[in-house]
Amino acid sequence: MTSPSTSKDHRCLNLISKCKSLQNLKQIHGQIITTGLSHHTYPLSKLLHLSSTVCLTYALSILHQIQNPSVFLYNTLISSIVSNHNSTKTHLAFALYDQILSSRSNLVRPNEFTYPSLFKASGFDPKWHRHGRTLHAHVLKFLEPMNHDRFVEAALVGFYANCGRLREARSLFERIREPDLATWNTLLAAYASSDSSESDDEVLRLFVRMQVRPNEVSLVALIKSCASLGEFWGGVWAHVYLLKNNLTLNQFVGTSLIDLYSKCGCLSLARQVFDEMRERDTSCYNAMIRGLAVHGFGQEAIELYKSLISKGLIPDEATFVVTISACSHSGLVDEGLEIFHSMKEVYGIEPKVEHYGCLVDLLGRLGRLEEAEECIKRMPMKPNATLWRSFLGSAQIHGDMVRGESALKHLLGLELENSGNFVLLSNIYAGVDRWTDVEKTRELMKDHRVHKSPGISIID
Repeated sequence: MTSPSTSKDHRCLNLISKCKSLQNLKQIHGQIITTGLSHHTYPLSKLLHLSSTVCLTYALSILHQIQNPSVFLYNTLISSIVSNHNSTKTHLAFALYDQILSSRSNLVRPNEFTYPSLFKASGFDPKWHRHGRTLHAHVLKFLEPMNHDRFVEAALVGFYANCGRLREARSLFERIREPDLATWNTLLAAYASSDSSESDDEVLRLFVRMQVRPNEVSLVALIKSCASLGEFWGGVWAHVYLLKNNLTLNQFVGTSLIDLYSKCGCLSLARQVFDEMRERDTSCYNAMIRGLAVHGFGQEAIELYKSLISKGLIPDEATFVVTISACSHSGLVDEGLEIFHSMKEVYGIEPKVEHYGCLVDLLGRLGRLEEAEECIKRMPMKPNATLWRSFLGSAQIHGDMVRGESALKHLLGLELENSGNFVLLSNIYAGVDRWTDVEKTRELMKDHRVHKSPGISIID
């Protein structure tokens, strides 16, 4: 197949971009055949790309009707499938790759444009991760020397980053001579999403090393890590950089800044960022409600929750966690119960263990331990250690020894080695002068070889 310039300017190609239905697509396909454009690669690639967005089955049938399709056409369809259908059609992308490998034509061999889309597809879902590792071996086999193709290298970094395999991602990243901004952002985001302070430190070190100008995506990773580390001034620097360089305070940057300022105790700055944002999504509201909850502004958090709904946004699972938590911190039991019940009744969201945990904490803080206990018994799933610990803490506050002992038994079945559970029960006994039971609790710790971590003072 050839791709003469005349084929790129044909009126049929202008019609392709305007096609919206399968019927129109078939009509354009017919014109491409009758005008002879079906013998040229470029018009066929445009047709394949469009048809994959309108009707993927029809796109596959077009490819199968082409005699001796080139790897360019295979790559076009693989890329379109990955871009438009995400993980739901990943198996089709790999089926096309298998056809490339099994082809006997010299025109059909995997090249540097084949693999980036496949690596992207492999990172969508954990069940495809092993296929991505196999692709890595194929890259070494078919694309020697791979060190000269930065797109494949960047795709590999992205794949291993999405798999959570930061060591491999970092090793590959360091081999790239001049990483572009997208590759820097991929690695920064991967470290920022990892649940460890070491990874957050690495984000700061990488950011300092950046050889390209950071954008909003870069700043989100930096701000998230600063929030996790409590690096207030690092986050402020990112905010100032955003303003000085006329970058956009979009939903992602705004949400990160709200979270940073809330965690660092600057709730007024968090609210200022929230109010300055032109567009706010549910995640943005969640971050602001969480900040209000942590600082004890329960009524304001509920008002913001109502504002979210009035704006036409749909609360998600995280919204209910932070809002019920806000009610718990402020003693707003009736409001919290109403919001909890609205999850399923109004929004069709089945409460998870985290939501039941918030409800148990809400009831327990105000001494309604019997209701909290009933809530635990009615849960459709097994309570976790966090929930039982919350119940044990409430029992301690209100001096309920019976329920405190019951909660500890459940906790010991889930995490025997946690000394904090024994300390909570010991405090319950000490609060009512049951010193013999305090001593028994300490003996029980010794029997199970549980050691209390020593206290640490910042004063020399």
